[in-house]
Formats: sequence, C-alpha cells, structure tokens
Amino acid sequence: MDSDSKKTHSLPPTIENLSQAIFTVNRHAKTATNPKFLYKLKKTAIDKMIQEKKATKTGLHFSRNPKFSQQQSDVLVKCGDYTFHIPPTKDDFQHLPHLGHLDQHSRNPKTRMPLNTAKQLLQEYTGLKETKQKPDHPDRKKPVFKKLGDSFF
Repeated sequence: MDSDSKKTHSLPPTIENLSQAIFTVNRHAKTATNPKFLYKLKKTAIDKMIQEKKATKTGLHFSRNPKFSQQQSDVLVKCGDYTFHIPPTKDDFQHLPHLGHLDQHSRNPKTRMPLNTAKQLLQEYTGLKETKQKPDHPDRKKPVFKKLGDSFF
C-alpha cells in the first residue's frame, strides 16, 4: 500500500457528479447545526454551473417556507436530472416565467454520496474553503453559585 492510497480521490466535476454533490450538501444543510457554509457552497456551485451553461434557470416558484409569512419566490434551477431552488435576483423577476406553486410530486433522484465527498468536490469546483467556526462566546465564564443563605450583594 502506498501513501497515496489513503487520500480520497475526488470525482471529476461532471454535471451529474456536481448535481449529486449539491443534492447531498443541500440535504445535510437542512439539519446542520451551522448550515451557512453548506448553503453558500450550494449557491456558489449552482451560480458557477449556470455561468458555465451546465445548469439553467427555468422559472420562479412560490416559496414553501416564506420568511415572516410574506409571499416569496425562489428560482428553480435545472442541473442534469436534479432541480434546486436558489434566492432570486431582481433580474430574475423580469426575465423568468412564474411557475406558481411547487409541484409536491416532483422529486430529485435518490443519491448516495457521502457529505465529505460532496463538500470536497464542490470546494474544489468553487474554490470556497470552510473556515473552522469559533465558539460564539469564547470569553464566557462559568457561573458562580453562592452557598445557601449567602447574600447576592
């Protein structure tokens, strides 16, 4: 066994591999403790695929979970056999048809790609790097408890 066999060989950035990686990252982002980076990775990868004509914006959908209960729309993007939603730009409202409500029966194909593989592929494709998250309150001190009967003042 040579030393290179331990390294994970990344997948080629084909439309199918990228679409599966975005699907995997998107699925994990929904339950992640810090989904910000995963959503940013998804959005950046989709934007680059659109720019390279590997994906196309097909229209606008009403959001299933609008913020503050206001009507909101998302852009539907087709990447290979997969479809994804991304936030719209002002330009999208002027140039894309509105498709109404999301079809609840339309589903992406199932895929079995490990999250680490998906992240690695999308990071290599987009150039984004994940920075290690610092704790929210690094200077937080442990509480000091007074003995029963001691004054708080």
